[in-house]
Amino acid sequence: MKKIILLSAKMLMGITLFAQQPLINYGKHSISKVEFLKAYNKNKPASDNTREKSVKEYVDLYANFKMKVMEAMELRLDTAEQFKADVDNFRKQIIENYLSDEKTFNALTDEAYTRSLSDLHVVRYSVTIDENTSPEDSMAKYNAIKAISEQLKKMPNSRINNSESPLVDYSDMGFLTVFSLPYVYENIVYGLKPGETSSPYRAKKAWHVFSVLEKRKSVGKWKMAQILFSTPENADEAIMQVLKVKADSVYTILKNGADFSNLAKFVSDDKLTYLNGGELPEFGTGKYDNVFESEAIRLNKDGDISEPFQTSFGIHILKRLSQTPAPVLKADDNWLYDLKQKLQQDDRIKIAKDKFAKDIITKIGFKLTNAVKAEDLFNFADSVMFDFEIPDAPATKPISKKVLINFTKGNATGEDWLNFVRDYKGNPDLFKMETNAMLWEKFKTYASLNYYKNNLEFYNADFAYQMQEFKEGNLLFEIMEKNVWSKASSDSVGLRAYYNAHKNQYIWSKSADVLIMNAVSDDIAKAAKESIQSGVNWKELVEVNQGELQGDSGRFELTQINADSTAAEESYSQVTINSDGTAGFMKYLKFYNDGEQRSFEDARGMVINDYQGVVEKRWLAELQKKYPVKINQQLLKEIIQKQ
Repeated sequence: MKKIILLSAKMLMGITLFAQQPLINYGKHSISKVEFLKAYNKNKPASDNTREKSVKEYVDLYANFKMKVMEAMELRLDTAEQFKADVDNFRKQIIENYLSDEKTFNALTDEAYTRSLSDLHVVRYSVTIDENTSPEDSMAKYNAIKAISEQLKKMPNSRINNSESPLVDYSDMGFLTVFSLPYVYENIVYGLKPGETSSPYRAKKAWHVFSVLEKRKSVGKWKMAQILFSTPENADEAIMQVLKVKADSVYTILKNGADFSNLAKFVSDDKLTYLNGGELPEFGTGKYDNVFESEAIRLNKDGDISEPFQTSFGIHILKRLSQTPAPVLKADDNWLYDLKQKLQQDDRIKIAKDKFAKDIITKIGFKLTNAVKAEDLFNFADSVMFDFEIPDAPATKPISKKVLINFTKGNATGEDWLNFVRDYKGNPDLFKMETNAMLWEKFKTYASLNYYKNNLEFYNADFAYQMQEFKEGNLLFEIMEKNVWSKASSDSVGLRAYYNAHKNQYIWSKSADVLIMNAVSDDIAKAAKESIQSGVNWKELVEVNQGELQGDSGRFELTQINADSTAAEESYSQVTINSDGTAGFMKYLKFYNDGEQRSFEDARGMVINDYQGVVEKRWLAELQKKYPVKINQQLLKEIIQKQ
């Protein structure tokens, strides 16, 4: 039995060592099978190549890539301040994606998705709570909200206004959906069926009762444009009548075919959208007031325009631009992406983060030292707040150098604790009058997460790979700029020689001298076209309309600019409007047949691009001498067979 166990152990060791063998050696450096396959499976080209050819081609590409990156590191390009700043910024951007419990996050995503498929018509009843109120008043308020809850449970779908219960504030919230309410309230309303009412819920400043009147299938999201006639403060009936007449006049003009976008620019009082033709950010249920949303829903097809209607903001006219229905299947990537982005910003993400913080304790070697008594921890936490104006106060306290928590490769000190206390208590948005004992529990979580974040590459292979990928990509860019791109473009002698040796590659196809004008809108483009036709110099027009009009002239192949080959010289194209609202036109100055030789100046951009390939090839030959490449053919064969 002992021999069998020893034999099995040797076999296992042999398999492990084989898996750890490098696939590619370049100089003193190597690339493992695991690293290669991760890169290959992510970046392999979609081609008709055989499996064997595809893998072998990528082996060469990846070896060349790693040699270039290694050369950049040999030149210490990774020590440049800008490079380090870029890496640090990227780390900050992605790190939050790795700091929540994946299982909990997925469960929250599933819950949000399910809720997003339906909208609830919600009514809320509230009684405010005053911290200084007497016990009798507190009980009276509780009894009032409790009575509302019991009455509504007995009479489903009924409503109780303020006159029936003066202590209770009534609010029809309209239709709501996921993320419309704080998570604790959302859980209450989505736990109710139409006609049901919740029991009283005590928040910090009020008692709340929620009723669900209706439930409907989600109406999805809208893109709308609006013209707003805002209501002046303290507007009387005469002023409102003037606004209504103005809105009706604009509506009549729109119904007769006027351009909504142009009118919004001239008459809308919405300062955030009028320059963009009145276009609002995409929105869904619960974003705007119930009247506004109801009018939006009434618009059945894109291009429909609403009659003027009034809200507390003023009088609105809406135009429907597009509507995105709620997905039928969960596999709608755009819908899920939007939900996950909202989830990351919502207070419920704390559930996944708290679960995550508890789980990492065992990974990071967390251990309290008990080097400082709790009494001293809390006393110095108080004293450091008395010295709030002294910047280095936490570092001067007797406990500052004492280690409070040990981790696998680091620790948290008394100074860390005191800095945390001062930052937390000094932030009114965070500090909710917690005791020092409560803050100590928060600090343990904070210190653990902070240590984990600072050492995340050690604990999370995916994060480490993403950081490595970013660093290597940036290093590749820097070394290519230094040794290929800038070197090729500045080598005037080499460029000219390459052009002379390859002139037959630089031949014009059918082309034309053209003036190309682009504008931020079709109105500006049309006005520019009329001005140029009347003899105004196009450069002067661009100067006068800076930021709104651009122009360029030169010789272009007809296929480059989608030109009309049948147009006459000195003629103009029609003004074309792009999908983003910009517009442009061309003036045809002179046409040329294909087959003409490009001059060096005309071909310079193409010559530089081709010559860069020559420079890169020479440089790669030098790198291959410096870093000789050896491929583990046995391991490569295994990879090809298993792909």
